[in-house]
Amino acid sequence: MATTLNQTHPLLTVPFTADTDFTVLADHCEHFAETLIESDDPALRLAMCGRLNACLMLLQPTLNDIIPPHLVPQLTVDTPPAEFPHFEPESDLLCEYCLALTRLVNSQSLPPDMEKTLTGLLCELVWYFTDIMKAPRWVKGTDA
Repeated sequence: MATTLNQTHPLLTVPFTADTDFTVLADHCEHFAETLIESDDPALRLAMCGRLNACLMLLQPTLNDIIPPHLVPQLTVDTPPAEFPHFEPESDLLCEYCLALTRLVNSQSLPPDMEKTLTGLLCELVWYFTDIMKAPRWVKGTDA
């Protein structure tokens, strides 16, 4: 029995093209990913994953392009933000990410280019994970 996708989700009709500003594409990626992780509907998850992939494919070749002049004002501030975006998952979740990638890479079912990319991601995550696990936790002479 086939699952019929509910075409009423607003993100399924959000338009974007190669001419869409990268900031708008990034917003779309954020919304697609959020819906992807929150949805229990397999058809909607598949659709969101496809839309996310399409946005990322449009973004990838432009990552080193000069920022268009009309976007400079929105990316310019008087004082830098107190905190920049960072990636700091808890160690248990980071370990789960590493395990999932290990299983996926070990499945030997990936195309060679995807296996290479995911192996790189796995290594980066493992190196980050081991740095966290081996990081100092106490300072001598202080009560913990």
